[in-house]
Amino acid sequence: MPKTEQLQIRVSAEQKRKIKTQAALAGEDVSKWVLRKLLPPLADEFQRLIDNLAQNQSSCTIALADLHDFLESLTARTLAAAIQGANPQALPAFEANYLAAMVDYACARKQVIPPAWVGQICPLLSPWFASELVGLRLYLLVSSPAPFRQRNLFVDSTLGARI
Repeated sequence: MPKTEQLQIRVSAEQKRKIKTQAALAGEDVSKWVLRKLLPPLADEFQRLIDNLAQNQSSCTIALADLHDFLESLTARTLAAAIQGANPQALPAFEANYLAAMVDYACARKQVIPPAWVGQICPLLSPWFASELVGLRLYLLVSSPAPFRQRNLFVDSTLGARI
């Protein structure tokens, strides 16, 4: 992404020395080091996947699978960094809820506190079932993981076990 803007901040001489030292230890210039700390590459990738979900309504299943694979590949530390500053505002209700449930479920599995934005997404008003087969609905009602049930999403497989 081309850099077309400049940001200037005021720091003390000691803070500046510490920042320069940390950047040098990382083998980076100050700008690159600060950007990496404030905007981790994994956070950019997560937001790109969210944006892809918002723009590709016709291939929602593929976009959700990509998000699943991304979340599943992260450690607890990298998960926390990747999801913290996400912006799912452009997502329709279903996609926003599915994303929030996936993130909530990943956080529970990896013992990470979910970011605040997950709780700000209102659950679906009507239940959604992963299958149209009426005979499977009772099973889905019982077996869906809690983060999905809380959002009125009834699925059989989630992170770590997708079809």
